[in-house]
Amino acid sequence: MNEAAVLEVGREALWVILKTAGPIMMAGLAIGLIIALFQALTTIQEMTLTFVPKILVIFSAVILFLPWMMSTVVEFARTLFDRMVSLG
Repeated sequence: MNEAAVLEVGREALWVILKTAGPIMMAGLAIGLIIALFQALTTIQEMTLTFVPKILVIFSAVILFLPWMMSTVVEFARTLFDRMVSLG
């Protein structure tokens, strides 16, 4: 296995990480912006107000995107295993 192949595997691994974590991070970012806007408009500065909605939205996003995330990771793992078999 040469350096180009190692770099390709690393690039694919980073891309899979971004693809699987992206929807959850975007959901957290969106709900954070909505809550911040709500707090700014109503001048409610309660610190615990941000945690519960974020937890609920992120948990819902995990449940919603989990099948797609698992298929992406399994597909990546299969390509890695295929590469390992072809080397040995």
